[in-house]
Amino acid sequence: MPTKKWNFVPHDRSEIQALADRCDVSPVVAQLLLKRGIRQPDDIKSFLQAKLSDLRPPEELPGLPAAVERIYAAIEAGDEIVVYGDYDADGMTSTAILYRCLCLLKAKVSYHLPNRMEEGYGLHATTIETLAARGKKLVITVDCGIASIEPARRAKELGLSLVITDHHRFGDELPLADAIVHPALPGSNYPFTGLCGAGVAFKLAWALCQRHSGAQKVLEPLRDFLLQAVGLAAIGTVADMVPLIDENRILVRNGLKTLHKHPPLGLRKLMELTKVSEKRELGAEDIGFTLAPRLNAAGRLGQAQLGVELLVTEDETRADALAAYIQVLNENRTKLERSIQLSASKQLKEIHSPADDPAFVLASPTWHPGVIGIVAGKLAEKYRRPVVMIALDKLGSKPGTGSGRSPNGVNLHAAFQECGSLLISGGGHAAAAGLRIEESNLNAFRSAFMEAVAEQMSDEVAEAEIEFDAEAPLGQLDLSVMSQVELLAPFGMGNPRPLFCAIGVDLAEAPKLMGESGRHMSLQLTQHGHRMRGVAFGQAEEWLPEMSEVSGKIDLAFRPVINEFRGFRKVELQLVDWRIHKTEEATAVV
Repeated sequence: MPTKKWNFVPHDRSEIQALADRCDVSPVVAQLLLKRGIRQPDDIKSFLQAKLSDLRPPEELPGLPAAVERIYAAIEAGDEIVVYGDYDADGMTSTAILYRCLCLLKAKVSYHLPNRMEEGYGLHATTIETLAARGKKLVITVDCGIASIEPARRAKELGLSLVITDHHRFGDELPLADAIVHPALPGSNYPFTGLCGAGVAFKLAWALCQRHSGAQKVLEPLRDFLLQAVGLAAIGTVADMVPLIDENRILVRNGLKTLHKHPPLGLRKLMELTKVSEKRELGAEDIGFTLAPRLNAAGRLGQAQLGVELLVTEDETRADALAAYIQVLNENRTKLERSIQLSASKQLKEIHSPADDPAFVLASPTWHPGVIGIVAGKLAEKYRRPVVMIALDKLGSKPGTGSGRSPNGVNLHAAFQECGSLLISGGGHAAAAGLRIEESNLNAFRSAFMEAVAEQMSDEVAEAEIEFDAEAPLGQLDLSVMSQVELLAPFGMGNPRPLFCAIGVDLAEAPKLMGESGRHMSLQLTQHGHRMRGVAFGQAEEWLPEMSEVSGKIDLAFRPVINEFRGFRKVELQLVDWRIHKTEEATAVV
């Protein structure tokens, strides 16, 4: 039975109505804006309109003017340039943006993305040496490089120019480079540090186009490119799970429109293959659940170069082949993920106490290193504890590669630092981090990691909580209300799709499995004579047996969406949680 804590926040109806009247929005929109802390008319206008013209000028981004001058000098000199990216969707879109820009500016340019399994993340000294030996003169990193101290030093020794563009956390020392572009560069005060790699790459491409055009307003062919680049930046932004506020909101809101109307050729082929192109309009969920996972699948399975090629190719036959191949890679990734999750779940119960251990460390030589992060995230969410999964070398001759996820406020980066003596390398973000470890240190690391996590945690594991925007009786959730809700889109990190509850709902019929995997379920729900469909993704195994036994009313936590099928649009509910109905809750009705 689901165990999340339900929090109902009271709303001031007079304040909601006053804001609605003052800003000429519906009470539904006013209530949702207030819940998000957006109260001032100017802020509301900027949030709802999200115009491209509201993006800050690119030259304001820390380090960007110096990067533009160094890159443009290399173009004019005819130097060979390499765009060095990362193997995830953010890295691929960043690479594609800058590579296409430099091609349009007639630069001698190629791109390189490290192989996830063989090289790992970031700049590598051996690759720097190879590029220098091949006569490359300038390396421009996108979505990586800010922590690559030694590779940058090696580039300096070899006389290889380096421009770093990144958005990740940096240490006490910055790498040696001709220029560093980063929204949070020390000594700067850029007002929004939440840009992803593709957002930074877009700003750089924009500035390079202005430099080439000799004006703030760029030449027509470059303008067309930049509009497409906004679409690529939107993919990277959603995929990298940075907050969809401020400039990120602008990029995604407008990028979704350009993706729908005029996507790059290869992306159009992928959108046709996945039926996304048939939709009336695109949402951030179409990136998050359809496009980004397919690009990420290419990177996870060591084919990131092909992901970039899909985004930049202008050959129709090649675009068709790449889209079909990446679709197959995603299917393979899905099968691997399910197999690993079954294996990891079994191991977790064998070597850990799920009820008592503060964290779980799992390892196997049969797991694919490109997929373990996804599974670690699912297990972490299920058990509300940090999970580290390690793909060991099958022959035991190489270090294991690990990926960790934390769902409950435990800082993985800090915990890995505590265990640093047992790791070859380790670090990342608070909620997601990676490591490399010798298999002989595995048991010692498991003990040390659990101890480090326990020191961060309170006496009890933080209970999963959900906080509602409002109560929404099913009869009120029609297309007109949903069109008001959609004004707040795109939804994602930092701006989640509104979460509503419905109290005292009946199951019109027994829940049913849906989808080929058997992991999802659908429900027919009724309340006060109104009938609606609900879906629960990935919850069938846990929820279906218990829901099938329910004889009375239930309460639902859900996010409403507009489902479009064969041109017909209707509202349906995506279930987040449920419970047996007991007493009426004091809530604020939409």
